[in-house]
Amino acid sequence: MSIWIIIPAFIVTIGILVSVHEFGHFWVARKLGIRVLRFSIGFGKPIWRKVGSDGVEYLISAIPLGGYVKMLDSRDCNVTPEEHDLAFNHKPIPSRIAVLVAGPLFNFFFAIFAYWLMFVIGVPGLKPYIGNITEETPAARAGLESQDQIVRVGDRDVATWDGAIIALLDELIDDAVIPMRVLKQSGSERDTSLVITGDVSKLTEPNALFSGLGFDVYRPPWPAVVGSVEAGRAADRAGLAAGDKIVSAEGEAIDSWNQWVTFIRARANETVSVEVLRGGSRILKSMTIGETQTQDGQTIGLIGARVEYPTETFEQYRAVRRHGMVDAVPAAVAELWKMSTLTVKMFGKMLSGQVSLKNITGPVRIAEFAGVAASSGAARYLNFLAILSISLGILNLLPIPMLDGGQVVYQVVEGIKGSPLSQKAELLGQQVGILLLLTLMGFAFYNDITHIFLR
Repeated sequence: MSIWIIIPAFIVTIGILVSVHEFGHFWVARKLGIRVLRFSIGFGKPIWRKVGSDGVEYLISAIPLGGYVKMLDSRDCNVTPEEHDLAFNHKPIPSRIAVLVAGPLFNFFFAIFAYWLMFVIGVPGLKPYIGNITEETPAARAGLESQDQIVRVGDRDVATWDGAIIALLDELIDDAVIPMRVLKQSGSERDTSLVITGDVSKLTEPNALFSGLGFDVYRPPWPAVVGSVEAGRAADRAGLAAGDKIVSAEGEAIDSWNQWVTFIRARANETVSVEVLRGGSRILKSMTIGETQTQDGQTIGLIGARVEYPTETFEQYRAVRRHGMVDAVPAAVAELWKMSTLTVKMFGKMLSGQVSLKNITGPVRIAEFAGVAASSGAARYLNFLAILSISLGILNLLPIPMLDGGQVVYQVVEGIKGSPLSQKAELLGQQVGILLLLTLMGFAFYNDITHIFLR
């Protein structure tokens, strides 16, 4: 992905989600009669400032990795007798808790809106046809065959690979047995189960699910016709163009795009001769293949070209999930519940070691995902926004000092004991919270750095 796509997509994504979260705190605080002093998107040096007619100082700051709402509070502000009832810490405890949970709650509301809009627009995807089966794996033992279509995982009907992957992960972290139903090429349906042996957490590592289960995505034998070429990559430098049909490479006939991909992946950094058909003429090209690395560190060839999908065949494997404006509402709420429960379960299983810590993502990977999602169309980007908004909401509800959930715990303790926590206790809680957050950030940055050097 171009950095000129990644950076703006990341800034817009974080800006939207932080604005939604902080607006939740802001709106509920104002409704409950709490005076808001400042509303900031970002941290650090302000790059834009305005004092509104409501007396609130609105800021956009230089570091777009968060934000905050500063309210009148006698613990760190001078509160006059006239302003006593406007201070956060002078409000009843239920009101304070309402303000604290409003941020995460607005993240969940935003996710529902994003899912609703996504379903109205229509979510394109590929039907979950199974590709090659690896011997002595759960897929082989379950009797799965190439071109079986997954139609149900556990108790969920699935129509696309996106839905199938979520359902597979959900079943995997619940149990080492994944019930599923497949549609055979003959038209009959068959129920089976993937029985996982060994370390289940290995399968939850990024890009490890399919290889661990023993199958891959079915790739139809598309003609080897170039659909697009990425600027600056090997294909572009060699002079390949959209519409070129690959005829042969190093004297080996190329009959399909899959065969072409296999040829390229096996020849990283090699210079090869390629014969293409362009406008009825055969042209010989010399191309030096680039390289990239898979998640497990394997070096493979890469040229930066995409296939041209034949429309008449492509539609056979394509599915679009779409709802009307009314039906999209319960579908969006159901999607929120599904992703929220999966996120909570994944996080809990990480703490117990049953899910890989490599799933913790930092700002580098989030930026990359934002760029990919933004480049993949409105529906994909909305889905990404919804998932990230859910994660942000759940993260902030964790009972960690410095987060909304930790502050809620403080309010509950105050309500039980009848007086606020001592400054010493709050300071200790903040130190523990900072340590936990630094540990979480450390894992995230480690995973980001590992991804950069192993891709």
